[in-house]
Amino acid sequence: MKIKNILLSGVLFTFHLLSFAQNTASISGQVKDEAGQTLPGVSIRLQNTNQVTITDDDGAYKFSSIAAGTHTFQVIAIGFAKQNREVTLAPGQNSILNIKLKASVGQLADVTVTGRTAVKEVNRQAFNVTAIDATKLYNTTLDVSGALDKVAGVRVRESGGVGSDFNLSLNGFSGNHVKYFIDGIPMDNFGSSFQINNIPINIAERIEVYKGVVPMWLGSDALGGAINIVTGDRYRNFIDVSYSFGSFNTHRSVLNTAVTTKKGFTVQLNAFQNYSDNNYKVTIDAADIYTGAFAPSATLRRFHDTYHNESIIANVGLVNKKFADKLLLGITLGQNYKEIQTGARMEAVFGGWHRRGRTIMPTLKYKKTDLIKGLDVTLNANYNIGYDQNIDTVNARFDWYGNRKPNGSNGERSRTHYKYRNNPVLVTTMANYKLSEKHSIAVSNVFTMFNRKGSDELNPASPELEDVKKSNKNVLGVGYNYDVEDKWSAAVFGRLINLHNTSGTSNNSSKNNLNKIGYGLASTYFINKNLQAKASYELTNRMPNAEEIFGDVENLEGNPNLKPESSNNINLGFIYNFKLNDINRFSITANGVYRHATNFIFTRYNQNQQKLIADNKDGVSTIGADGEVRYSFKNWLLAGASVTYQYLKNLQKYDFDNISGQYYTNVSPLYLNQMPNIPHLFANADLSVSLKDVGRKGNHLTLGSNLLFVDQFWLYWPSEGSRDASANKRGIPTQVSIDANAVYSLKNGRYNIAFEAKNITDARLVDNFSLQKPSRGFYLNLRYFLNK
Repeated sequence: MKIKNILLSGVLFTFHLLSFAQNTASISGQVKDEAGQTLPGVSIRLQNTNQVTITDDDGAYKFSSIAAGTHTFQVIAIGFAKQNREVTLAPGQNSILNIKLKASVGQLADVTVTGRTAVKEVNRQAFNVTAIDATKLYNTTLDVSGALDKVAGVRVRESGGVGSDFNLSLNGFSGNHVKYFIDGIPMDNFGSSFQINNIPINIAERIEVYKGVVPMWLGSDALGGAINIVTGDRYRNFIDVSYSFGSFNTHRSVLNTAVTTKKGFTVQLNAFQNYSDNNYKVTIDAADIYTGAFAPSATLRRFHDTYHNESIIANVGLVNKKFADKLLLGITLGQNYKEIQTGARMEAVFGGWHRRGRTIMPTLKYKKTDLIKGLDVTLNANYNIGYDQNIDTVNARFDWYGNRKPNGSNGERSRTHYKYRNNPVLVTTMANYKLSEKHSIAVSNVFTMFNRKGSDELNPASPELEDVKKSNKNVLGVGYNYDVEDKWSAAVFGRLINLHNTSGTSNNSSKNNLNKIGYGLASTYFINKNLQAKASYELTNRMPNAEEIFGDVENLEGNPNLKPESSNNINLGFIYNFKLNDINRFSITANGVYRHATNFIFTRYNQNQQKLIADNKDGVSTIGADGEVRYSFKNWLLAGASVTYQYLKNLQKYDFDNISGQYYTNVSPLYLNQMPNIPHLFANADLSVSLKDVGRKGNHLTLGSNLLFVDQFWLYWPSEGSRDASANKRGIPTQVSIDANAVYSLKNGRYNIAFEAKNITDARLVDNFSLQKPSRGFYLNLRYFLNK
């Protein structure tokens, strides 16, 4: 009944908002040149008002809630003749006005249109944020995590190939310190079919990476940062389909399409599929399960690591109406299958254990700008009724040669056929009120609910099945923003987080209620039009999430005694853009971070080193810096490099004895040690050349390469090993990975063929707890795009 009441309240709230709709109209469209190319950064002004908008990366623009009547729109773009368009709008009308601009007389044939795209606007925020233009990566086989791995300060560490578990590190903070969002909606309850390392890059329009201080409107208890995947409101009629295949029998398919009528009725569909055998070679100390013969550093193929997932995101509803910019009812469906090759260490090998998952999630999305003058409102709600299965039914042991030996009746780890539902519910609301041109206030609230229930047909009487595992979390945020356009911007905000956990048996359950208050501020100042300075501070809190408390039914053991963690975060940054002779363009970004966290939640091995477990450290400090330099020459040569340094120090002076429940009296030998299993120095570099009209006019060829460097780092505590982190396998050695790609686009991007070579030197790459990543691979990607 609680779930029904929550969803019913959301629906009633939506229609309550609709009742405020004004007697207004809206207009939207696209701006193109005479060749049909979309024009970003074009200024469109509604004359006799202060309303101005800029076309986005697709040349799209929109005016909402303007008074009915006759209006004149002034369109201005560098290199094109200014154009005035007069339009008469009836009350409630949602007009579409597409604009074609002519090149100015006397201009050169090739004109560069300048203006700030959505990506550039995001980067100009007061927060330490980097935005990725995902549209430029549509012809690759990258998923979202692959794109993130090229951002300064970010390391995506995977336990294997396609569909493997991952751990994203953002300025040293990783795991659940970093939160993920799609269009500002938390992804906590999306299920195992929707992870950043199986969502294709084509789903996104841009990706926003917030390092350290997180904006209040995201409604999160993130401690180290946030990733926001922005899909964009592509309400035009279009189809975008791609298919790729390559090494290790890897196949990926993506379909994005939308149809929108002139009256604002829209149908949107995103679908994608991933499949891979993941049978790449690894180097491992192997022993024959029958003979005991030991082979150090043997090269063998993974044999039980097949993964596939299929997902659909469908929405139907209305857009650009007087009562709603967007009112969509949707369904998100997904399923996945993953064979489990290893445990937390590669020495533990499996041949039958696997898992399955299914996502069935109804959704509601509502958005309205100027519901009443100056008030913008957003509401999102979803409920995942899908399930996951942990299946360990093979009574045998395996070795790395694929040999199988009977193992009684205990399965490979723990004989089970456990099917469970987490029953997560999510409701988010956001209201922003613009008091004046410079002042605005905002309120956001995010409510999530978790209630795990399961059954095991092989162990129906297991007492664990009766355990209560419930968690409710609410994050309330309030913020104020002051903005002087192109000069100064400042934001002040506060958060109240409440967590209520229930655990134990149905007859003897315990309840735990926690409250935390956080606050922060962020400011940016434009020293001149090319140089921007940023600074931000936040006292932030993170509650332990449900999987850390109850376990993930696979490789993470639950810890109900986890404490909430808090952190003081300070960020400083600069962005400097300049050009030489109008053909050489440079962009330099530099950021510094300091963090002091108490009750820091980190992941370690459990007692028998077969699983991981979350635990607290009294204190951890972080000092880090990252920088990026980008260069372009005449828009055909692009090059860039970034470097990140981060040092995390253990500040817990006395170790805690979990058996006695007391601290030791002697100073810990790990005190002031560098935190283990966290890279401290890594870098990226890329180079690409774009050649226009190759073969025929409208066909373009792009050649590029990428390099990743990760310095050696400690796998265990430094004080427990030698000076050389890679000696005696106490550390992870230095790694260098090189990728190359070629993309040939025909008919101005309608047809696209891409070839990629990954890890072309076949370097031995290891990541999470030294789990090895894929060897050299080759991939072909075919894409078709049509926009009407």
